[in-house]
Amino acid sequence: MQRTTRRSFLQAAAGAAAATGAAPYFFTARAEEAGKPRSKNDRFGIGTIGMRYQGTVNTDHALPYGDVVAVCDVDRQIGEKAVERYGGKAPLYDDYRKVLDREDVDVVYIGTPDHWHTQMLMDAVRAGKDVYAEKPLTLTVDEGKVLLPVVRASGRVVTVNTRLRSNRVHRLAAETVAAGRLGKLRRVVVGVGKNPIGGPFPTEDPPSHLNWERWLGQAPLVPYTKERCHFTFRWWYEYAGGKQADIGAHQLDLAQWGMGMQHTGPVELEGTATFPDVENGYNVATSFEVRMKYADGVELITGDGVPGGVRYEGELGWLHGRRGEINGRPFDLLNDDPIPREAFRLYAHDNLDRPLGTGKDSEQDYHAGNFFDCVRTRRTPISDILSQNRAANLCHIANIAQHLGRKLRWDPEKEVFLDDEANAMLSRPQRKGYEIA
Repeated sequence: MQRTTRRSFLQAAAGAAAATGAAPYFFTARAEEAGKPRSKNDRFGIGTIGMRYQGTVNTDHALPYGDVVAVCDVDRQIGEKAVERYGGKAPLYDDYRKVLDREDVDVVYIGTPDHWHTQMLMDAVRAGKDVYAEKPLTLTVDEGKVLLPVVRASGRVVTVNTRLRSNRVHRLAAETVAAGRLGKLRRVVVGVGKNPIGGPFPTEDPPSHLNWERWLGQAPLVPYTKERCHFTFRWWYEYAGGKQADIGAHQLDLAQWGMGMQHTGPVELEGTATFPDVENGYNVATSFEVRMKYADGVELITGDGVPGGVRYEGELGWLHGRRGEINGRPFDLLNDDPIPREAFRLYAHDNLDRPLGTGKDSEQDYHAGNFFDCVRTRRTPISDILSQNRAANLCHIANIAQHLGRKLRWDPEKEVFLDDEANAMLSRPQRKGYEIA
């Protein structure tokens, strides 16, 4: 069983690939520091990359603050639709570096699949752009070790679309726990949902409107399969991490936020999982659970077989936050004894004081508002790069624990396992011409 699951993970990560012969690209736009606050009346030039779905959703919520001046997508049909959506005047590129080279681009939105996030983000901040990046921040733990020093050195404002931090319900749940209303925390349970089963899928020639080789990027060069790209890229370890790194990037982030562990991680974890063994089919786990322990003794459980959202359990009761509602005894007490704003322990931004909208659109509005406020003032956004790297790492090491199926020790400060086989999974082989650098 271990051999089978490890094989599926490594096959997804490796694979011999032909050299692309991609020529090096040098930015010619000025990457000068924009350290001075800007007026609230200023409108920003927005360059947006990856428009299939989430990139468009995120960009829509940026429109009150700026204008789309450049669009990039390796699928021409999708890119053309985005251009029309945003007024029909922005030029369309299939090479994101041409967006970064434009002097009229102040802010870059990255809505691509996971395996492109790190390189695009590094290139964007090096080109002097502030960035709104899709979650999870990285594809692997080791990518974060390369990414963070680049972002720090750039001085750019970077936020991640873990927008549930700007959802009033989820934020109130995390704040309640952080304020000690549950007493000593004992356990946190995070449901992320089930991965689909699919395959084997046929291969075919890529459509003429899609640059398949560029879409693959650092991943192994394989024949085109339509189920590998666009929305369903999530179910392949080559490009993402299944629900564990999709919904988990939101929910595990909230869990660590409420626990006060957003800048560290567990010290021990153990996972179990069942994996498909289908040629050219989805290869993420079909069922999975991971149990983690933190240095203070708190246990975090995540998997596909537990209720969605984040459930916190402490010595004084429990609290379960999920989209649109909070359940639990301590929450009832908040009606008579609310937490005053001045007592907040977690980041609170002014957008949370605006009239409450409905559904995820309101949290998207609040999250975008916080980002652009921080671009103007040069403050740190609510979904800061450091905590989001930790959240991404939690997703990645949970996936590694599922594949190895045994107890692992983790050093959250050095971001390494005390296990050579597990450490070999902290990075992936990268295709020549697309190495992260």
